[in-house]
Amino acid sequence: MTCTFHTALTIAGSDPSGGAGIQVDLKTFAEVGVWGMAVVTALTAQSANRVSGVWTMERHVVREQISTLLEDITPGAVKTGMLSTDEIIQAVVQTLPDNIPLVVDPVMISTSGHRLLEDSAIKSMKEVLLPRATVVTPNIPEAEGLAGIKITDDASMIEAGMKIQELGAGVVVVKGGHGTGVESVDLLIDSNGVTRLTSPRMPYQVHGSGCCFSAAVTGFLAQGYGVDESCRLGKEIVSKAIREAIAGTGGMRMVNPGGVQ
Repeated sequence: MTCTFHTALTIAGSDPSGGAGIQVDLKTFAEVGVWGMAVVTALTAQSANRVSGVWTMERHVVREQISTLLEDITPGAVKTGMLSTDEIIQAVVQTLPDNIPLVVDPVMISTSGHRLLEDSAIKSMKEVLLPRATVVTPNIPEAEGLAGIKITDDASMIEAGMKIQELGAGVVVVKGGHGTGVESVDLLIDSNGVTRLTSPRMPYQVHGSGCCFSAAVTGFLAQGYGVDESCRLGKEIVSKAIREAIAGTGGMRMVNPGGVQ
């Protein structure tokens, strides 16, 4: 079906807190002006402060969600978040059409420190998923894991991004939220070189910023923006969502792409 409206799909885990996962992806899609759709790869029991349980979907369940959706609507762009297992990664790559822009947020560990990607799935992510990606958006720990190097400064961020790009990814944005300094600097690495995406660093940690950024990039790609412009606009969206972050009684702030007060 050819839609008269822009659509974007998230393939990721559910976060009951609404601060990350498919819940914040859908909020971000709405904020950037696209119709959001979601395929669930895992159910979690979590708040912004901790993850107490994860229940991963079977491969055939993920495949059936995607294939049934595609019978009716072809998304303008797709993002992946928490994929958990080799089997789910394989199902996603085998079911998605090759011509749809794909943003990969290589979710490995939650903000609270809970591991969300099996060791056996990292190989599949490198060999199968990243070569399919239009954009990959690792944070510093994820970039270290994928590139196999320690990141200590901008030069090593660039080196890690280049190593990830060598795995087949089109564009790599190494996010600097785990860094230090008065500015939060993300480095966009592509065939043309390196572009700095900057914003003031807020004096607090947030839950869901990676999900929000990758969803925003996906939403802009779905509307026909180029990759570099989608990343620049995505940085603006997530920076606003971090500035307007809200917190539960546990104290951890959650990104707020809709500006809810």
